[in-house]
Amino acid sequence: MQEGTLAIILGGGRGERLYPLTKHRAKPALPLAGKYRLIDIPVSNCINSGILQIYVLTQFNSASLNQHIANTYRFYPFMKGFVDVLAAQQTPSSPDWFQGTADAVRKTLWIMDRWKAENYLILSGDHLYRMDYRLFLEHHCNTHADVTLSVVPVDEERATHFGLMKVNEKNRVIDFKEKPTGAGLSSMKVDTRRLGLEPEAAARSPYLASMGIYIFKRDVLIELLKRHPQHTDFGKHVIPSAISEFNVHAYMFRGYWEDIGTIETFYRANLDLVRMPKPSFSFYDGDFPIFTRPRFLPPTKILNSEIHEAMICDGCIIKSSNVVNSVVGIRTRLEENSSLEHALMMGSDYYQSESERMADHAAGIPPLGIGMNTIIRNAIIDKNARIGKNVKIINKDNVQNIEKESEGYWIRNGIVIVMKDASIPDETVI
Repeated sequence: MQEGTLAIILGGGRGERLYPLTKHRAKPALPLAGKYRLIDIPVSNCINSGILQIYVLTQFNSASLNQHIANTYRFYPFMKGFVDVLAAQQTPSSPDWFQGTADAVRKTLWIMDRWKAENYLILSGDHLYRMDYRLFLEHHCNTHADVTLSVVPVDEERATHFGLMKVNEKNRVIDFKEKPTGAGLSSMKVDTRRLGLEPEAAARSPYLASMGIYIFKRDVLIELLKRHPQHTDFGKHVIPSAISEFNVHAYMFRGYWEDIGTIETFYRANLDLVRMPKPSFSFYDGDFPIFTRPRFLPPTKILNSEIHEAMICDGCIIKSSNVVNSVVGIRTRLEENSSLEHALMMGSDYYQSESERMADHAAGIPPLGIGMNTIIRNAIIDKNARIGKNVKIINKDNVQNIEKESEGYWIRNGIVIVMKDASIPDETVI
């Protein structure tokens, strides 16, 4: 176990760009691949890297996140390992809520400092990637860095969405700009060959983007946060300040990494999981598994259906349906002649008995799941949705953005989102 390292996972802000998926949950609690949550990614990376002392900092809509962590991560009682949630709270000395990522750490240092860890590993709770943090820590120690930033090479189109850095010949960070554009962007170009990229790849990706993953020496982080109380964000404030005052190095990550910051990136990252012949990210790695809450669900039942390039999670019932390039979450029920194409189904939190389903039918309410003769295309169906018979969710008018919250759905970037617990009546066309 990496006893000298304490992991701090930042639970994120309001998640406005992911609304309405974040209406009732924090970003790290977003369902992923039909059975996981986004928070499972950094926590699993920590466990696989031998880092078992983990705090998760939350503020907005944290109930489902707290519940998931409490039900999932229980270490052997005689170990020093834990995954604890630290929610924002008002105290006599700190009456305000978290004002940013750095402020969240500053206001909880008094709790974390009891472990006297040599290094603090700062992680984001809304990224999809698989990373062995031991290699990251090894690089941090070998370079005698005070702060180490994990970076990925990116092209010019993506560069404006991230914090960018410049490094010298020893990979020491000499400049950092948060989401630059124009001349500021051009000034951040670097020769990424010096970090090991092939010439062709280096020409395509001449920028180094921060992954929002940092290692700080404990005393350095405490000094930076206490010396500059006005610095509330790591990317905007703390990192630029650290570059001018301390030895800051870059560590290049060579694997797949996606920042799940918008509806579009969330949707694409999920559907990429079923891409053939090989997805960018895979959950099928026995040596570096992704953990989640254990459930005792029955096998999925598939009757007279056609399934192409899809993930079907536990406990589903699929009757005479067509599923193409889709993720079908736990406990999903598809009735006869229903069709999913390029759809992300998050599944259900519970089953309905047959008597409950019959009572819903009698009351004119769609039961849980997808009704007969329903077509769903290019859509996200959030948990516990009830979609009736002969419904078409196809964005027939090719609308890019619209808010229909009173009717149970939104459209963002052309993707239809049926909200959690929504009810879509029979014969509806979206």
